Amino acid sequence: MNAERGRTAIVAGAGIGGLAAAVGLLRGGWDVTVLERARELGEVGAGWSFAPNALRAADALGVGEEFRACSVPTEAGATMRLPDGTYLVRFQPDADQALLANHRADLQRVLARHVPAERIRTGAEVTGVRQDGGGVTVTCRDGAELRADLLVGADGIHSTVRRSVWPDAPEPVFQRILCWRGVTEPGAVRPVSGFQTWGRGARFGAHPLVGERVFWFLTVRQEEPGLRFDDDLREVSARTRGWHDPIPALLAATPPEAVLCHDIYDLDPLPSYVKGRIALLGDAAHAMTPFLAQGACQALEDAVVLAAETARATSVPQALDRYDQARRPRTQQVQRMARTDPRLSLSTNGGTYRLMTTMTRLASSGVARRKSSRLWDWTPPLSTEVTR
Repeated sequence: MNAERGRTAIVAGAGIGGLAAAVGLLRGGWDVTVLERARELGEVGAGWSFAPNALRAADALGVGEEFRACSVPTEAGATMRLPDGTYLVRFQPDADQALLANHRADLQRVLARHVPAERIRTGAEVTGVRQDGGGVTVTCRDGAELRADLLVGADGIHSTVRRSVWPDAPEPVFQRILCWRGVTEPGAVRPVSGFQTWGRGARFGAHPLVGERVFWFLTVRQEEPGLRFDDDLREVSARTRGWHDPIPALLAATPPEAVLCHDIYDLDPLPSYVKGRIALLGDAAHAMTPFLAQGACQALEDAVVLAAETARATSVPQALDRYDQARRPRTQQVQRMARTDPRLSLSTNGGTYRLMTTMTRLASSGVARRKSSRLWDWTPPLSTEVTR
């Protein structure tokens, strides 16, 4: 983008997508400022798993080796069981590909190391956005105003940038799902290789993490948002009572205060991810349910494509238009798949549950591999300025 005098960018949000976008833009020669509403980048969230497309994105951003170093292979993508322990599908080392699991905080630290500390402003909550032909002005709650050539809205599903620029965009949609997540104490339980367990209207999963920890989750069908419990760990234990080992041991090894409980929302497809010099990225653009383990993966892809397009286009609007054309069809397809999956896999209907588990057992892992290939067969765009 050498035709423009300015190469300044503001990234709203210092989550995985926002930091990845900052890393990509910095590598392309942009002067980047990251605005994060939290007072510090601390130990937040829990674990997750990443597919090969995310690893390719990490490599393109120059953080692939550090990404691998803070991750552990997990077989959960191809190991599915019933509550009594019966295997529906079992990971086949010669045919199935392990995913990589890590803690959100570990990956956030990896990305933050590639952004100069002085370029990340914490306690900076974005409250307003306006743009003109020459740039974008961002207002923060403390009254500060910043101006740049490009604004990246990576501020999550409840994005202020999205609401400011697209005030008529639909609100997040509750998907009738409640999710608990937890991480065991280091060394408190024997590591697992990774698995998922399908109950009627409930799914439990576990991934190993570095530091002799295990991340686990339980998702259940829940008709209304806002239901909360005095003791989340006790509630999870009650809902999985009698389920196979090592589920009881994982729960016993988890500090009660460390259990997170969230309603699951996603977004209806947006007509565009860009407007002028403003682009949405990650959950701000295409928040999706976690059932394909692709939310953060797609945010990393977004960051790579954004960096590539801004490196080779002749203007910011042109770059963002190409970014939108490249990212919106793919991410919205993944959104649809992630929304459809739990309609079956979390069904409370007995007949649907029996049909689903029977078909999964008969189909084995071959069907899962073919489904996954549609998600995982993504390669970064070529750009010497991003991948150098």
